[in-house]
Amino acid sequence: MSKYANPPQAPPLFTGTKESIVADSKALCDRTRQLLDNLVATIKPDEDPASATFESVLKPQIEDENQASLSNRVLGFYQYVSADSELRNASTEAEKILDEFAIECSMREDVFRLVDAVYKNSGLSETLEKDKDRVIDEALAKSVGFDDIESARLLHKERKSYIKNGLGLPEGPQRDRFKEIKKRLSQIQIEFQKNLNEENGGLWFTPEELDGVPQDVLDTLEKGTGENEGKLRLTFKYPDLFPTLKFAKNPETRKKVFIANENKCNQNVPLFKEAILLRDEAARLLGYPDHASFRIEDKMAKTPQAVLDFLNDLKTRLAPGGVKEREHLLELKKKDHEARGLPFDGNYYLWDHRFYDRMMVEQEYSIDENAIAEYFPLKSTVAGMLRIFEELFGLVFVELTPEDRKRISPTGKAEDIAWHEDVIIFSVWDDDTEGNGFVGYLYLDLHPRPGKYGHAANFNLQPGFLKSDGTRHYPATALVCNFSKPTPTKPSLLKHDEVVTLFHELGHGIHDLAGRTRYSRYHGTSTVRDFVEAPSQMLENWCWTPSQLKSLSSHYQTGAQIPDELIEKLIATKHVNDALFNLRQLHFGLFDMAVHTPKHHGELEELDVSKLYNELRAQISQIQGPEALGEPSTWGNGQATFGHLIGGYDAGYYGYLYSQVYSTDMFYTAFKTNPMDPVQGRRYRHTVLEKGGSQDEMLSLTQFLGRKPSTEAFYKELGLSD
Repeated sequence: MSKYANPPQAPPLFTGTKESIVADSKALCDRTRQLLDNLVATIKPDEDPASATFESVLKPQIEDENQASLSNRVLGFYQYVSADSELRNASTEAEKILDEFAIECSMREDVFRLVDAVYKNSGLSETLEKDKDRVIDEALAKSVGFDDIESARLLHKERKSYIKNGLGLPEGPQRDRFKEIKKRLSQIQIEFQKNLNEENGGLWFTPEELDGVPQDVLDTLEKGTGENEGKLRLTFKYPDLFPTLKFAKNPETRKKVFIANENKCNQNVPLFKEAILLRDEAARLLGYPDHASFRIEDKMAKTPQAVLDFLNDLKTRLAPGGVKEREHLLELKKKDHEARGLPFDGNYYLWDHRFYDRMMVEQEYSIDENAIAEYFPLKSTVAGMLRIFEELFGLVFVELTPEDRKRISPTGKAEDIAWHEDVIIFSVWDDDTEGNGFVGYLYLDLHPRPGKYGHAANFNLQPGFLKSDGTRHYPATALVCNFSKPTPTKPSLLKHDEVVTLFHELGHGIHDLAGRTRYSRYHGTSTVRDFVEAPSQMLENWCWTPSQLKSLSSHYQTGAQIPDELIEKLIATKHVNDALFNLRQLHFGLFDMAVHTPKHHGELEELDVSKLYNELRAQISQIQGPEALGEPSTWGNGQATFGHLIGGYDAGYYGYLYSQVYSTDMFYTAFKTNPMDPVQGRRYRHTVLEKGGSQDEMLSLTQFLGRKPSTEAFYKELGLSD
């Protein structure tokens, strides 16, 4: 029997019912509320200052939080993946209950007084009041009586979170209003994401209107009946949307699809506006000039000005390249329209870009992305990626067999332990060099289905942490993606950009699995938002390395690896139209900052958010929308489909670009000469991934690089070095 056959910890179960999901969430709240009430009743720092210690006040709360994390994340997860709409609704309700309870806890004055007393007793207060920029490192932690950085950091952040949750406000109307705002923002977030998850719109087209779209995409589309007889229904899910925008020859088809996709969730328009107004009001109640200042002060960037300086500098550097790239693509469009007898009005539109970007790569680099996809069937590509992580980080992935996946239900029936039959589950272990220990569970849910989360993301199902008896609870993490389903004649084949997406999300999963923190709240990807993408972005470089691309490839019919000539051509396209791509990211980042840094609240009240979104896009991305055809700039509501800005990346979307500075610096410093260097891989695993958010992220980065990070590699990679 394999030494990896019997994990010491069972995987989480997904046996919730619509009743149990809601009941379990309420029970979690009741248990924690009882604990907090008991602490307040028994510890009296005013009478006995020495009674308020980390052990007496924080430790019981943290142990409760660790225990709750084993079920609360699963309770909220059903809404993203369950095929049962009743379970999704119950999960949404559970998340609402848990969020509202978290707000209640975060605003308990009586508990805050206990935490504040611990802070004042610890000596941290004196040091950090004198030097507000002081990083909590090992030396500081030990000097004030802590065994580890993580506990000192937790105390500092816990106290500050109470203040940022309104407990610095006087009791009365101001604090009550702040609490109302927090509750409403939680409701908005849940409703906004639910609308996106449940979105099931689409358009009917004739086969002629979809000329050029690959046959394997057309084969998966719903066939029309009645008034739609002979037509095909195109949804806005990625496997339908992107191939249509890339391959449909008819510009009117692309235009219809693009505009309809921007308007697929217009019920979120008022929710978005309400959210930015409430955030601004809450920040001003706490004495911040705007929501961005409130959000960014605890991140790597520290101030909105640092973010804006970075984004605007990048925009200035990228703009000339964007002009050049657009002019080249416009020339390509002109030739294409002339060759096909289509009218040409001299404009390059948003619905043109994926089509001509793809055509340019095919014609000028002899790249056919469908031909490349034949070398990347999903199953063998996943296996190849896991082999890379095994070699680099000292991990072993063991797929659970059908027998391993069975559990006997209370009714005596054998049930699968996953939430859907499509899900693949791995137990993950350390290899011989790392000690053969258990690491955790990895779940892959890779194909679209009705009601499922529509993008690609990593979800932590259960974090890792040290239990009170000193043993470790191991993490479980899930990749939720939307790659095309196999057909009777072909397996699911990944375009190269999908290979990059899968590797990126697996990077988050590995970050989650590699975590070795004391507390669940700092486990894995629980870092500041402008660093969290860096580890995954760094791993994307492996998808542009010849040896790794070759090892990942296996033709779905012959098993042959991708030819060197094709790899060479593919790698030559890495930075093709890169300026336009990054200007698109800058549009998202600068829009996010614009709505979260108004000069005064009235400015936001008067703001037409859709107009701003579209006008900024035309100005920054350098690609035109329907405005160029004389339509008003309120033609689309892209912000209503932008889940990031409601789901935690508010005043934080810049982090995708900002963290690329760190990711590129790490890759150039440690891996560019040899991406498969196991010594550097293990060092990276233990120095960066393992730490999660348990210490200041800049400290982890500096320890890995051996110096402070630099923008030099980032600008060099983009070809923008001075």
